[in-house]
Amino acid sequence: MLILSRKVNENIVIDGRIIVKIVRLDGENVKLGIEAPADVPVHRQEVYDEIQRSNREAATTGRVPVPRVPRQRRPLPGGAPPPSAVEKPPGDTHSGSTHQ
Repeated sequence: MLILSRKVNENIVIDGRIIVKIVRLDGENVKLGIEAPADVPVHRQEVYDEIQRSNREAATTGRVPVPRVPRQRRPLPGGAPPPSAVEKPPGDTHSGSTHQ
């Protein structure tokens, strides 16, 4: 753990992207300002711990599987039905292959 001393209005820079500023001292409390990119979550420890606990709980509870919905074949452009939906005329045994 790195331990630093800072005065009010002094900063700490983390990874060139996160700035921690000492904003104010109120007795034993230190007020911090934190500037971080939007993709970097910043939480108080107790909030972070609760998020982790909640995530673990969600991962271990039995979940009901989501039912699979059968895919429906979409018509081809121009409104034509997909090839598997086209009915063959009675007696037509041609499979579409060209064996010679």
